[in-house]
Amino acid sequence: MAKSKEERKKGQEHEAQGDKKEKKSKGGDNFVEKKVPVRLHEHYREKVVPELMKKFNYKNTMQAPRLEKICINVGVGDAVNDPKLIEKTVEEIGTITGQAPVVVKAKKSVSNFKLREGMNIGVRVTLRNARMYEFLDRFINIAVPRIRDFRGLSDKSFDGRGNYSIGIKEQIIFPEIDVDKVNRISGMDITFVTNAGTDKESFELLKGFGVPFVTRETKEESK
Repeated sequence: MAKSKEERKKGQEHEAQGDKKEKKSKGGDNFVEKKVPVRLHEHYREKVVPELMKKFNYKNTMQAPRLEKICINVGVGDAVNDPKLIEKTVEEIGTITGQAPVVVKAKKSVSNFKLREGMNIGVRVTLRNARMYEFLDRFINIAVPRIRDFRGLSDKSFDGRGNYSIGIKEQIIFPEIDVDKVNRISGMDITFVTNAGTDKESFELLKGFGVPFVTRETKEESK
């Protein structure tokens, strides 16, 4: 049966009241997410940049070198015999960096190593922006001091174009890794890519971040 005018009005009013309640409830559930500033990024802008400008006589803050990305590579050669090692390595690197890594496949077949083209042989990940600074902060202040017999990172691992690479022998130095669940000790190569024109500028940049380079005593200082 067709509804009367009064019934239609009541229905419209009821729908309008329901819409208002939904809007109120939605408005009350809306939370403004505040981004937490990255500590090391603020340290770079407030302290590292002014120090670099004084040391190298830069006229503009944009001339100061900066960290562009961090590349992490893990070779898993044993995955040729045990493909499950790749899955475990992907899980560990994802836990350490907070970003899903990419599986690297073999480009050529090598019969002596029982390697075929397309087989999974490694894992890599590239960190930028906030995740890059957060990883660097944890690496400098937490992971590096846990290296066995640590005496400082070598200052001779620059490539001549402002990039710095180091090798880590054990992934268990990172606190995110549960040692009891580790079946295989594996290392990784970490490369800090900067836009610095020289190795000296890159060295001062990383030193400003707090990278613990080895201290070399000269003969004159020892005397």
